Amino acid sequence: MSSRKSRLAAAIMVAGALTVTTACSSGHSNSDGAKPGASKAPISATTISVGTADDSKGPAVPEPGAKKGGTVNMIDRDDFSHLDPAMVYMNYNAEASLLFTRQLTGYKTAADGSQKLVGDLATDTGTTTDGGKTWKFTLKDGVKWQDGAAITSADVKYSIERTYASFIKGGPTYIQQWISGDDYRGAYAGPYDGKSLDAVTTPDDKTVVIQFKDVHTDANFTLAMTGYGIVPKAHDTKEEYDKKPFSSGPYQITEHVNDRSLDLERNPNWDPATDPIRNAYPDKWHMTFGVQAQQSTERFIADNGDDKNAFSFHNQVHTTYIDKVKGDEKLKSRTLEGLTPYVDYYYINNTRIKDQKVREALVKAFPHQQTRQLQGGTSYGDYATSYMSPTVLGFESYDPFDVLKKPQGDTEAAKKLLTEANAVGQTIVYAYNNTPVQQKVTEAIRTNLEAAGFKFVPHPLDSKTYYDAIQQVNNEFDLYWGGWGADWPTGYTSLQPVWDGRMIADGGQNYAHVNDPEINAAMDAAVKIADPTAQGKAWAAIDKKLQDKAYSIPDVYQRSLSLYGSGLGGVKFDTLAGLQSPLNIYVK
Repeated sequence: MSSRKSRLAAAIMVAGALTVTTACSSGHSNSDGAKPGASKAPISATTISVGTADDSKGPAVPEPGAKKGGTVNMIDRDDFSHLDPAMVYMNYNAEASLLFTRQLTGYKTAADGSQKLVGDLATDTGTTTDGGKTWKFTLKDGVKWQDGAAITSADVKYSIERTYASFIKGGPTYIQQWISGDDYRGAYAGPYDGKSLDAVTTPDDKTVVIQFKDVHTDANFTLAMTGYGIVPKAHDTKEEYDKKPFSSGPYQITEHVNDRSLDLERNPNWDPATDPIRNAYPDKWHMTFGVQAQQSTERFIADNGDDKNAFSFHNQVHTTYIDKVKGDEKLKSRTLEGLTPYVDYYYINNTRIKDQKVREALVKAFPHQQTRQLQGGTSYGDYATSYMSPTVLGFESYDPFDVLKKPQGDTEAAKKLLTEANAVGQTIVYAYNNTPVQQKVTEAIRTNLEAAGFKFVPHPLDSKTYYDAIQQVNNEFDLYWGGWGADWPTGYTSLQPVWDGRMIADGGQNYAHVNDPEINAAMDAAVKIADPTAQGKAWAAIDKKLQDKAYSIPDVYQRSLSLYGSGLGGVKFDTLAGLQSPLNIYVK
């Protein structure tokens, strides 16, 4: 929307080490296991800077000892919910897309773990002469599609235009709203009727100019999101594109059997000299779906046959095996552990639960201790006392409902609130991922809510389409889990997309349907504050208002613990997504 003016470059200079993240978690990434990671270790983060044109040149930083060849296997619980870049907002979808989708910009990781925003398809991170209202990008020489056709500025323009199409749901909407306002689809319906988006111009085949309604100093970071990856007009199959996108990256899809497997092989027309981000060591990738976290953990521990050359985007160490994995020296060399950028919430549907006392009763009664223990204990995460991650500039711990004092839930206090609201016996429809662990979590929530005086109705959902269900404005649920991570390390990207009332829409990110004029106005004021420290304090104040009004239930700051096979090298933890990264993986 037009009010988005986060000051990322300044924030980085002031805050130092901060984590830039991909928004939106992947739907209880460990619904059949833990969402694990470290225990109470100090939070660490990754330094982000803006790279130069030289930094944007390929090839990528080589992985020591890496060699080309072989097939890497990936075993995971779910197929990717979306592969069409314009539909990608979940972290595991974005991570896989790195193999076959490129954007104007992206993130380059140095050997020391520091990260830079660099030009991906572009020669640099873009230029602006008016403070960020107009951005100009120049494409590199030698960038091609999988059929050998040159990638041109017209492809970039078309890719932005198609994000306006009515069938594009669930992806980011920053660029669209910055160009055309909140009702961007009302302003432009996409390229399929032959009309063009005037705000994106192509003076020549190599140059793209994007004109916004207002200043957006961080647009070059926005364009690094997979949601703004490129799609060729000649191979755009509209809705069908989501199943098998056309490659601009080092690999191309050879076969995709929904919910079973995805196979990739080398794209012969990808030139590593144009790509500072991706190393493409394996010849092939074979990805298999339908493997629950307990199964994958057991297979990684056993380390037999093809599993030696396997990793996982989504599955983490199952709760049953956390102690074993952490205590086994033999597994240490192929264990990845780290803080993810996500906060887990249990969203309260404010369209259906309008009484603040009822919402407060839900917050008071919620069994954080029990649900955390079922999902890995301290390795699942630390109790959240903010709607923002500790990695975000402006974070302040705040605990108005005494979660830290009574993490097991205070059902007596909750029942008192319900009685005051004359709402004892109120029905709560709870939607959840239908997996073994989440079934147990659901029962723990049922126990507390019923003790507090609620009538509890569980509603199981398929894990693959979980977010599609809760993203509907007219869903029939009162309470449901969801995760969120900032797109950039500011309070703006932590809070505005999720809690701004103007973001309520089917496929939108305001899962709780909060539309508070006071909060909306405070957000509009916060984004106009130039000083990043002062802006951070403004976002912290908004965070406190959200908690005071009990709009939802912050749960934990997610952590991660995962394994991979002994036959792979270069497997690293991606702090941008909180997942294993494929970019440096090779077969030993």
